[in-house]
Amino acid sequence: VKKKLKSYRIKFPDRKKLRYTGLVYWKSCKFTSHDLCMEPDPDCRVHKLKTMSITIIKKIKEIKSFDFQPGRILAMKYKIISKLGEGWEGEVYKIQELSTGIERAAKIFYPERNMNNRTVEIYAKKLHKLRECPMVMKYHNQETMFFKKIPVTILISEYVDGVLLTEYVKAIKGRRLSSFQGIHLLHALVRGIECIHAFGEYHGDLHSENVIIRRLGLSFELKVIDFYNRGRANRLKRTLDLIDAIRIFYDALGGQKYYQSHPKEVKDIICGLKNSLIYKKFKTAGALRRHLETQVWS
Repeated sequence: VKKKLKSYRIKFPDRKKLRYTGLVYWKSCKFTSHDLCMEPDPDCRVHKLKTMSITIIKKIKEIKSFDFQPGRILAMKYKIISKLGEGWEGEVYKIQELSTGIERAAKIFYPERNMNNRTVEIYAKKLHKLRECPMVMKYHNQETMFFKKIPVTILISEYVDGVLLTEYVKAIKGRRLSSFQGIHLLHALVRGIECIHAFGEYHGDLHSENVIIRRLGLSFELKVIDFYNRGRANRLKRTLDLIDAIRIFYDALGGQKYYQSHPKEVKDIICGLKNSLIYKKFKTAGALRRHLETQVWS
C-alpha cells in the first residue's frame, strides 16, 4: 500500500496581481510533503516567492516622498509644472497635459497609504459623487507610473487657480481678516459644506491648508481639497465638519489674541470653540447658514 502524502496549504503571492499593484496578494495553493523543503533552499519556489514579497514590502515602506522636479514627465502624458503641497496620503503637483497644454492637478499617493488601491478608489468615488458641488474639485481620471520599480497611482483632477487660505491670510496687513471679511468667508465655506452634506458625505479633515481661496468682489470662491476617509458618513462626522469650519473662521480673524475685541455677533458664532455649545446652537451647516443670512448686526 502506497503511503499517502500529507497535504499542506501554503500561501504565496499572486504574481499577476503583484505586477500591477506592487502589493502582496496571498493566494491559497495546495502542495504535498514531497514538494516542500525541510530547510530553507534558495532554489525552492516557495522560498523565492516569500523572499520576493518581503523585498517588495520593504520597498513600499521606504517610499516616504517623491520630490519630483518641474519638467518631469508622468505616465508619458503629463509634465510637472510645480509642487502644490504634500500630506499624509501623498503629494500634489500642478501638471500640464502634453497633448493639449491644459493644466491639471495630480495627487500622487504613497503606496503604503494606498494599500490595494483602496484609498484612491474611495477618493475618486467621493469626488465623482460630489461633482455637482461647486466647492469640490472635479475628478478626471487615474494613471499609474513606476517609482523605484514600484507602481504608484496618480489621481488627476481639476486645477484650481487660487492660493491656500493660510497664505492668503498671511498676505493681508495684520495677518488676519476683518469681521466683515470673516463673515463672508464663513458663509461661503458653510454653503459648500451644506452641499457636501446634502449628498450624504463629509470632508473629514477641514482646516485652512485644505481650503483654496480666490477673491471675487465682496465674496470668496472656495475649493476644498484632501478629503479624508474616516469611515461611513454619519451625524457626528458632519458635525465635526461644521466645528472645523468655525475653527477656520476663528483662526482667520486672528485667533485667541483678538477674540475679546470681536463684536458679540462673532462671539455668538464661535461659542468659545466649545463643541457642545456649537452643536447645541447649530445642529447642521444649513442652520448656521440661515443664522448668518438673518443675523441683525448692531
